Amino acid sequence: MATTVNNKRIAKNTILLYFRTLLIMAITLYTSRVILNALGVKDYGIYNVVGGVVAMFSLLSGSLSNAISRYITFELGRGDTERLKIIFSTSVNIQAGLSLLIMLLGVVGGGWFLNTHMSIPSDRLVAANWVLYCSLLMFCINLISIPYNACIIAHERMTAFAYVSILEASLKLLVCYIIVISPFDKLISYAVLLVIVAFVIRLVYGLYCNRHFAECHYKFVHDKALLKQMGSFAGWQFLTHTSWLFNTQGVNILINLYFGVALNAARGIATQVDAAVQQFVSNFMTAINPQITKCYAIGDIDNMFKLVCRGAKFSYYLLLFFALPIMLETDYILTLWLKNVPDHTVLFLRLTIIGSMLNILGNSLLTACMATGNIKKYTIWVSSVGVLVFPLTILAYECGSPVESTYVIFILVYIAVLLVKILMSKKLLNFPPVLFIREVLLKIIIITPFAVILPYLVIVLMPEESFERLIITALTCLFSISCVIYLLGLSNSERTLIKEKAILKYRRFLHK
Repeated sequence: MATTVNNKRIAKNTILLYFRTLLIMAITLYTSRVILNALGVKDYGIYNVVGGVVAMFSLLSGSLSNAISRYITFELGRGDTERLKIIFSTSVNIQAGLSLLIMLLGVVGGGWFLNTHMSIPSDRLVAANWVLYCSLLMFCINLISIPYNACIIAHERMTAFAYVSILEASLKLLVCYIIVISPFDKLISYAVLLVIVAFVIRLVYGLYCNRHFAECHYKFVHDKALLKQMGSFAGWQFLTHTSWLFNTQGVNILINLYFGVALNAARGIATQVDAAVQQFVSNFMTAINPQITKCYAIGDIDNMFKLVCRGAKFSYYLLLFFALPIMLETDYILTLWLKNVPDHTVLFLRLTIIGSMLNILGNSLLTACMATGNIKKYTIWVSSVGVLVFPLTILAYECGSPVESTYVIFILVYIAVLLVKILMSKKLLNFPPVLFIREVLLKIIIITPFAVILPYLVIVLMPEESFERLIITALTCLFSISCVIYLLGLSNSERTLIKEKAILKYRRFLHK
């Protein structure tokens, strides 16, 4: 019974988060087009690469963010309210101190790097500095929000995200309108307005948590033992985030140094589309991650293993629904969206999506390993393999390889990373690799080529790009992927459950 209730909660929360994502994605795609046209390729590339400098400081915050989420969810699963209050207040203390540190490092170190080493046109250097300082401030505002957002996710109150997203989307639309009509420097105006939006959203989340969750009433605490535990956990997570940072923002800076700011704009667009698509998968994992951690907290290991495999498998399936039509119609979609598409954007986007489809397979394994709190060996191995993207990209560029070679390197390296995650999960949790291979890897290897056949025939039979072909391709992808997943990608119990749900819905419809 408990498993059924949890599955229903996961499904409900996923649907709510999908509503949030559809809204955000629609606004993001629209505003990105307007902002690109308003700023121009040069300023858009500047914003992307300077924002990458700020993101370099995320290795300090991301590790602690994961520690906060893990400890809050774990204690909520155990039902220890008093311990939960201490963890929350300690988390706020940590994030406030970290915000001050990041502002100091960002202003001094980031400012020095921006003004002395980055390839920024001299006439836009003042605006680039504004972007840096505003991005730092926005980053710190979001940093303070992490303990509050972690509580919302741990309590599985996904309706809060859906409602606040309506406000956030409305504010971003307003920003978009102001940028178009602004008589001031548009790049500076854009950076300042995004800070204001971040501040408003931070206040709303804080007020919601204070009102609904008992542990979200801050009081000063100083628990040395807890600080040591969270610090140790975050310290090892630091390596993972460092690796990812080098592979994303580090590579972004390499592209700037070797190829110039125009290709940063192309990479920024590809990354933005990929991030919007991945939000659908992220929503599913946001709904399922608390259940994985709570299962470990209460010792329900068998159910946790099932959730890990389902999380990996269905994450891939969900991404495939969006990835396949985008990859088949990349040229037309980008032209329809942006009108003026920067060079290399089409190839960048296709390769980015392929890399993302590989990377998401290991996310549920990561959640399960984090639930143990003992992640030293896991982090060392995963980070050591993952960080190879950065030095291999330098080597490729020094040898004269084309700009897109970094994407091929990313794909190959993260195949190896997935294998490492599977092996480390076996050591930490006694997780059976055969289960993951049988329930996840073999099924996606089988369904992917079969799902492509029918949509590809549409492209062959309708060689001329058009809006009609885009719609037909998208519908064909939906039909093809659904059929192949149902026939080849589900277990017998999952197919039976879908049949029962479909019959129940049909009967309810008839009785209306």
